Amino acid sequence: MSRLLSASIETLSGVGGARKAAYARLGIHVVRDLLYHFPRAYENRGDVRPLTDASMDAYAEGGAKMATVMTVSTEPRRARLKNRMTLLKFRAVDDRSNTVCEISFFNQDYLHSTFTVGATFRFYGKVECRRGTYSMTAPAFEPYVEGIDLPPLYPVYPLTQGISNKLITTHIGQILPVVTAQTEDPLPEEIRAAEGLCTLGYALREIHAPTDFEALHTAKRRLAFDEFYRFALAMGTLGHTARRTGAPVCRVDDATLQQFLDSLPYALTGAQRRAVEDVRRDMASDTSMNRMLVGDVGCGKTVCAAAAIYVAVKSGRQAALMAPTSILAAQHAADLIPQFESLGIRAALLTGHTTAAQKRKIYETLASADPATRLDVIIGTQALLSEGVRFAAPALVVTDEQHRFGVNQRATLSEKNGNAHLLVMSATPIPRTLALVMYGDLDVSRINEMPPGRQRVDTFVVDESYRARLDAFIRKNTAEGGQVYVVCPAVEEREEDERDDALIPLFADFGGDALAMAEIPHETPLKAAVQYAAELAERLPELTVAFVHGQMKPAEKDKVMGDFAAGKIHVLVSTTVIEVGVNVPNACLMLVENAERFGLSQLHQLRGRVGRGTRKSYCVLIRGGGGDAAKARLEVMRTTYDGYQIAEQDLIQRGPGDFLASSEGSGIRQSGGMRLAERWSDPALMDRAFSYARALLEDDPDLRSHPELRAEIERMYADAGHILN
Repeated sequence: MSRLLSASIETLSGVGGARKAAYARLGIHVVRDLLYHFPRAYENRGDVRPLTDASMDAYAEGGAKMATVMTVSTEPRRARLKNRMTLLKFRAVDDRSNTVCEISFFNQDYLHSTFTVGATFRFYGKVECRRGTYSMTAPAFEPYVEGIDLPPLYPVYPLTQGISNKLITTHIGQILPVVTAQTEDPLPEEIRAAEGLCTLGYALREIHAPTDFEALHTAKRRLAFDEFYRFALAMGTLGHTARRTGAPVCRVDDATLQQFLDSLPYALTGAQRRAVEDVRRDMASDTSMNRMLVGDVGCGKTVCAAAAIYVAVKSGRQAALMAPTSILAAQHAADLIPQFESLGIRAALLTGHTTAAQKRKIYETLASADPATRLDVIIGTQALLSEGVRFAAPALVVTDEQHRFGVNQRATLSEKNGNAHLLVMSATPIPRTLALVMYGDLDVSRINEMPPGRQRVDTFVVDESYRARLDAFIRKNTAEGGQVYVVCPAVEEREEDERDDALIPLFADFGGDALAMAEIPHETPLKAAVQYAAELAERLPELTVAFVHGQMKPAEKDKVMGDFAAGKIHVLVSTTVIEVGVNVPNACLMLVENAERFGLSQLHQLRGRVGRGTRKSYCVLIRGGGGDAAKARLEVMRTTYDGYQIAEQDLIQRGPGDFLASSEGSGIRQSGGMRLAERWSDPALMDRAFSYARALLEDDPDLRSHPELRAEIERMYADAGHILN
C-alpha cells in the first residue's frame, strides 16, 4: 500500500506530462498528495427543493444554486448556432410543484440519448425564473430512483488551470476504495480509542465522499486531530533550541546596569523592570538563555532587549538584533545606535541595502580579536544569517517580532552563535496551550503594562453606510496634522468573484439540523489595496495617498514606508504587511476594511500601529458582511484591549490559524498541511492532541518506538529542515 501512496501521480489514468505539471501547481506529486487534497467546500445536493423555490429572494437575487428532482417530459432537440456551438434543449417537470423547467446544454450532443422521456434526475445548478418561466443551463445531474439515496454532498476542490473538479473527482474515485481499505493508521490505537476517533481510512473516505453531514463531521474531527498531533510532534522535535551549558556568563553589578537606566529619557514600568531582571538572571548563568518577551505593540519590549545587549557588551562580549524587515531594522538602528554610542558601545546596521564596502568593514570589525576596535552590536535583517557574518565573542542573539521567524531561522542563529543566549520578542499574545507547543523551549516574560502616556485607541465598528463620514473623518485627522492607515484584505480585485454562496465551506460547523443550516450571508466584495488607493486619491485629491503590499519588491516597500514615516504621505493603504512595521507616532487613525475577514489577534496588532504618539487615536473596523457571528467577534475588539483576552477569544471563535501562521517561516505549516486544524474552533481537541504529543515525546523523544508515526512526521515536514535525527 505504501508503494501505491508514494507512486507518481502519472500512474493514474489520463495523467500525462501536461496534467502532471498542472497537478504539481496544486502541490500534488504523488498519490498520497491527492488523497490529502481535501475539498474546499461541498455542494449541498441533498437539500432538494421544489422548483418554485427559485423565485425566493435568497435564490433569485443572488442566483444561488439549488437541487431539484425533475422528470424529462420532451425529447431533447439539437440545434447548431452561428458560432459553431451546438445547443441541446429539452423540458423537465417538477412533479411536486407541477412546474416545467427548460434545460439547456452547450456542445454536449452526446447527452441526447441520456435524457429520455420519463427518466428522472436530480439536477443541481442555478435556476432562472423570468415571468414565471424556469430554466437551467448546464446543470449537474444524476439519475434518480425513488427509495435509493444519492450522496447529499458533492466535493468541490481547489483547482488550477488544466485540472477540473470532474478530473479530481474521477482520480479520487480511482484510488479511494483501494487506499481507504488498506491504509495503515499511524495514530496509536490507545489514543484513537480514548478520543472516540474514527479510523484513518473512514476519515479519508468520508472527507472526499461524505455519506451525510454527521459522517463528514466525524471525518473532519479525526483529520483535524491528526493535524494538531503531527504539528505538536513536529514542533517538539524539529529545530527547537537546545539549552546548552558553557554559555558565556554575562554579569553586571547594579551600579553598571543603573548607568544604562539613567541614560533613558523615561523610567521603566514595573513589568519592564521584572523582564530586565529575568534576562539579567538568565545571562549570569553558564546555561544558554532561551527567553521570550511577550507584550502588546508599544509596551516597551525593545528597551528590555537593549538592556540585555548592554549586559552582554559590558561583560566583554558581542550581541546581534535581527528584525524581519529592512525598514524595521533601520528604525531599531536609528533608535538604538545613538543610545549605545553615548554609552561607549559600537554598533552598526546590516541589511540587504548595505553596500559591499560597508559589509566588508562590518564583517572585519565583527570578527576582530581586539576588543578595543571590534564591533560590539550588529542590528539587521536575515542578512545576519549570511556566511560572512562571524562574531569574535558572541554572547546574545535577539530576534524581533518572533512570529515572523520560523524554527529553522532560530536554529541557524543558534548554530552560528554557538552557546549564545537567545532573547526573542513577540507582540502576538499566544494562548498558553499553543505557546507550550510552539515555544515550549522558551521561558516567557510577559510585559503587561503600558508606558505612562500611552493612550487607549478608541475602537468603532461600522458598515458601508458610513463611507461618506469615514472620508470626512480622514480629512479631519489629516487636516490636524495626523496620518492615516487603511488596511485591506486583498492586493488587487479579482476579475470575477470566486465565491459561490450555495457552497458549504469545508470549515462549516454542522451542528443541529444541517439541512436547515442558515444561508451564507451576502458580503460586499473584498476591498483591495491597489484599487482602494486609486479611488481614495480620486475622492480626496488634496491628500497624498500611497499603497504598499507584500508582493512589492523590498526596496519599493521600504521607500513607501520610509516616506510615510517621514510624513510625506497622508494616507497609507496597505495589506497586513504593516502589521509589522515602522513606528509612526504621527499616525492617529486606522481603518480596517472587511474587518470580519481578519483574526482578532491580527486586528489587535493592526490597532497597535496607531496611538503611539501624543495625538488622540482611533481604530475603525468596517464590516462588509459575515452576519451575527462577525458582529459578535468585532464587538470583542470594540470592548477589549487586553491582548491575551483577545487571543483566547480568537482561539475559541476562529481556531488557531492566525497563531499557527507563526510557524510559517519554518516550512512546517506549508509542508505539514493545517487546512482543518487552523480553522478548528474547539480548543479542547487541540489541547488534548498537544497533551498526547507531549506525553509521547517524553517517553520516546525520537519516536523510535513508533516507526509509522515517525515516518509520517518526516514525510509531512520534510521541507522544514532539521528532521528527526
